[in-house]
Amino acid sequence: MFAAYPRDLVFSKIDIRNGAIGLVPDNLPKVVVTSEYPIHSIDHEQVDGRYMALLLRTPNFMKLIRNVTSGTSGRKRITPENFRAIEIPLPEREDQLRLVDAYQNSVLKAAELEEQALRIERDAQREFESDLGLTPPPNLPKRPFQIARFKEIERWSHEGILQFALLGNAPPESKYEIVPLGDIATVSYGLQKCPTNRPDKHARPYLRVANVQRGYLDLRKIKMINVPDADMPKYRLEDGDVLLCEGNSADLVGRGAIWRNEIADCVHQNHVLRVRLDRQRAIPEFILAYINSPSGQAYFRSKAKRTTNLASINSKEVANLPVPLPDDTATQAMILLGLTKGQQAATAKLKQAATFRAAAWNDFITAVFT
Repeated sequence: MFAAYPRDLVFSKIDIRNGAIGLVPDNLPKVVVTSEYPIHSIDHEQVDGRYMALLLRTPNFMKLIRNVTSGTSGRKRITPENFRAIEIPLPEREDQLRLVDAYQNSVLKAAELEEQALRIERDAQREFESDLGLTPPPNLPKRPFQIARFKEIERWSHEGILQFALLGNAPPESKYEIVPLGDIATVSYGLQKCPTNRPDKHARPYLRVANVQRGYLDLRKIKMINVPDADMPKYRLEDGDVLLCEGNSADLVGRGAIWRNEIADCVHQNHVLRVRLDRQRAIPEFILAYINSPSGQAYFRSKAKRTTNLASINSKEVANLPVPLPDDTATQAMILLGLTKGQQAATAKLKQAATFRAAAWNDFITAVFT
């Protein structure tokens, strides 16, 4: 074993081509590595550590690395000698500082825009809940502590347990009627993938958990599953279906999007729950907005069950979701409008931040390698 100290350069002989290289951060006074992770001390009189950290991330540097790796496919590695023989662009130290400062200033502007986006979306969510007449949840204790009934210890949300301890199992209070989701919708599972339904003469496109993101569908990669014609009426997705992830990991529980007939004759996997609404009583965008609201997410966190590192929620719990429901869909659409505008404003800020980050990165690479 070998010791490395703050701002030492450490890399993996076998995984450096995949980006396994970096500087030991200042908040780690000492780390220990094996001989598979060569340690190099940087001459800080010649090289600024921040410049080196950025340089190591550039695609140009990774190309230099791949040019000197050797070995069979999948087991290629680099020797310390070959690593030290790589020639890197090294401006004067003053120029390094100037490049790094320019990059970090742009990143700081991007971070400010991202913080503004977060505030805009948070305010829009609060306004949405306020329009529904929901009582804000009580403030949780500032000092963390654990409180739970033993039978509920598998629940993965500390916050959910504390909310339950303070509020009990009472439904949310609202100026509108609180109705279980199951009263205005049918919640159903999709097809379970198995050897008997491998794609054949009745191959159909189907949605997996990976396709259902929070608020949108990622349809870049669609797989096929066999579904006979007779079973299609049961499993075929229809315009306006709300799709929710059953779980798998904690962040996936209740993640949802709306199906808009993007693909003909598409079905869904059993780990994706389909919520088919009575469109006379509720609009899909309103229901999904409530599910994604702090109140909706608090419900999912409190009801999700956890085994080892997996978390999930079943169709019965989803159907029991208490929804504050305005009497008519026009009111739902009006309440939803403010939230939508806030989300659009937040998205615009995030796009602007992404532009700042990309420009800063491209400017750094161009200045160093041209």
